[in-house]
Amino acid sequence: MTSIDKDFEALTLTLVADFDASTDKVWELWADPRKLERWWGPPTHPATMVDHDLTPGGRVFYYMTGPEGEKFHGLWQFLAVDPPKSLEFVDSFANADGEIDDVLPPYIAHVELTASDGGTRMELRASFDTREQMDQLLGIQMDVGMQQAMSQIDALLAG
Repeated sequence: MTSIDKDFEALTLTLVADFDASTDKVWELWADPRKLERWWGPPTHPATMVDHDLTPGGRVFYYMTGPEGEKFHGLWQFLAVDPPKSLEFVDSFANADGEIDDVLPPYIAHVELTASDGGTRMELRASFDTREQMDQLLGIQMDVGMQQAMSQIDALLAG
């Protein structure tokens, strides 16, 4: 993890991480659902990808399983996909049927992969519509969970 920035004026949360791997190899962590399962979500809440369609208009439906066996569902709806450089999606909470659950607000996630010092820099920026929405998601420690998730990538790339 290189940096994490909460910009309350711009309503963004930005995480930056540098990896000792090619952009193509880092892209595979998003493109391959089995690899995505191994890092998306904090270590205490492993992810299971149910549907994975990494195309514009496609979606990813998944759930994370908590320490007590509870399931937390999520849904990504892709706005743009430009392999192996970037992707943008609406990240929403979902119910067990894969439908959007508005219990917490959605946000727009933008992922940018760039070659950097012989490796790859990944920037993940979450954009919120309002300060209230940003505060709600930070209140459930979204920033901590994302940081923990991204901290699992080095080991995955090395193995």
